[in-house]
Amino acid sequence: MSTAVPASRADDGELAELLSRGAQELAVPLAAPEVRRLIDYVRLIERWNTTYNLTAIRDPRNMVVQHILDCLAAAAALGRRRGEGRGERLADVGSGAGLPGVVIAIAFPDREVTCIDSVGKKAAFITQAAGALGLKNVKAVHARVENMATRFDVIASRAFASLHEFVAATGHLLNDSGTWMAMKGKTPDDELTGLGKGFSFHVEPLVVPELAAERCLIWIEPDKKQAHAHEKT
Repeated sequence: MSTAVPASRADDGELAELLSRGAQELAVPLAAPEVRRLIDYVRLIERWNTTYNLTAIRDPRNMVVQHILDCLAAAAALGRRRGEGRGERLADVGSGAGLPGVVIAIAFPDREVTCIDSVGKKAAFITQAAGALGLKNVKAVHARVENMATRFDVIASRAFASLHEFVAATGHLLNDSGTWMAMKGKTPDDELTGLGKGFSFHVEPLVVPELAAERCLIWIEPDKKQAHAHEKT
């Protein structure tokens, strides 16, 4: 029988150093309490994973990189595009374990975040996590987005659906001056083509510290000026 130390025993200090270094690279100003919250959040996912299988990633170091820093990269881009979002409402659709919603809420405490998931146990986890972490700006909703009526300034997703399905399912929830924010790996050219007319989009490449994989954000808005516009950087 192996006597290797389980990955779950990774030291909190090591995780905090990894997270702080990555946040610095992303120019996300996280104070010590925010770093502590994010490490506690990783530990909550780790604990609930044993029963509810919230994520296939089990090693907490990999959770920090592939979940927390990945979402912080998106949060940094959100901050550049829309500021700290004082009073803005953000919906995280198909939130799962609260990614990216909980991470965005910790990075931007002035933004109201609603994490939406159709799976009850995932919504229950987010509710538990928000309470345990003392996050007053996060709430979880167990529902299908098609049945919701609340309007949001930003609608985010991470591996929720194709871009066409994403905007079709949530279009009724977007404020007039709002934007969709879809986290993707490689630029999904076929999905962008599949959006059809009536939308403008912008592809923003992301670099996630410690992660050797392509990442990008797709910003989508209803195109009010022309039938279709393609913009890439």
